[in-house]
Amino acid sequence: MPDCEHCGGYVSERFAQVFADDRGRVLACPNCAANAGIAQTVRRRTG
Repeated sequence: MPDCEHCGGYVSERFAQVFADDRGRVLACPNCAANAGIAQTVRRRTG
């Protein structure tokens, strides 16, 4: 089961498919996204 690298919380398979990095790591879940910088990660990936 995927989990958040930032807080260790559970994330769904679908969330992991969308937001995981190229190694399959989820750097932030919806609960800690503001603290872990998920918005910056998404912007960086979309160019």
